Amino acid sequence: MGLQESPISAEIREEIRAGRATRERKLAIVGGGAGMEPWMRAELLVLLSRDPDPMVNGRAMNALTSIAPEVLLDAARQLDAALPVLEYVAEHATDRAAAVAALMANRNCPGGALALLADHLTPKDVDKIMDNLEQLSSSRELIIALAARPDLTLEHQRMLEELTSEADRHAIEQMVADAEPDLEKRKTLTQRLSTMNVIERLTLALKGGREERGALIRDPNKMVQRAVLQSPRLTEQEVEAFSAMSNLSDEVLRTISLNRNFVKNYSIIRNLVNNPKTPVDISLHLLPRLITTDLKKLTMNKNIPETVRGIAIKMIRQKAILGQN
Repeated sequence: MGLQESPISAEIREEIRAGRATRERKLAIVGGGAGMEPWMRAELLVLLSRDPDPMVNGRAMNALTSIAPEVLLDAARQLDAALPVLEYVAEHATDRAAAVAALMANRNCPGGALALLADHLTPKDVDKIMDNLEQLSSSRELIIALAARPDLTLEHQRMLEELTSEADRHAIEQMVADAEPDLEKRKTLTQRLSTMNVIERLTLALKGGREERGALIRDPNKMVQRAVLQSPRLTEQEVEAFSAMSNLSDEVLRTISLNRNFVKNYSIIRNLVNNPKTPVDISLHLLPRLITTDLKKLTMNKNIPETVRGIAIKMIRQKAILGQN
């Protein structure tokens, strides 16, 4: 068994992280932490440097000065790293690029820690953060810091502006009315959502329930719509329903079509092609995946663009010729 897995070390770590350790235990860690992985002792020293006991925090701060930078970075890479450790690395690391790499490698790193290093992020780092809506929305400081960068793309500028925009109560009332037929539920949901700012609604889109997602997929803010489609609680049945809705934005339908997991579902493909709101280029891309029966039905759908129906007719004729051969 490696030192990292030592039950004793794990127990000590848990005691200190939970604030249950005795003064003697804390001072023993500060004094040496024999038998403990270097990264673990570094983490605990950071925590103890914030201890309310002056003797403990004073000695812990002194001990931290002797910790090698790489050991602190190793502590920051741990998926369950404590927030103070991530913040300490972001604030004190002399090699800022190495600190960025360590924090970006930790998928659980909150936005607040990354905000401290915003000036040192690479364009690829910014892309990755902008794609991680949960991380991005976890810190207003990160949003503000990213918005101040001079190298943002126009798309990233638009996204950050949307995150700080004001709520449109009328638009929220309308989206709830479209999503919820029950008057009492509609009233309750409208009251909840109308008091939320964009970041709060985005967070709800990621973590809320089916009822909230059904309304928020219609949110006037595109970032909130996008968050619904990134929710880990989103079901395939919900996406099937979304793909058939002609009152959703074409951007939502495009996002659905570009998700490989979503378009493994044939019903979603069929719904998208039959949806008059789906962008023509998406419909044409998906057409070859339809079976002949559905292609024939598509040719009779007067709501979809003539271009799509025309290509469907040609495909049916080609299939007939190939079938004769």
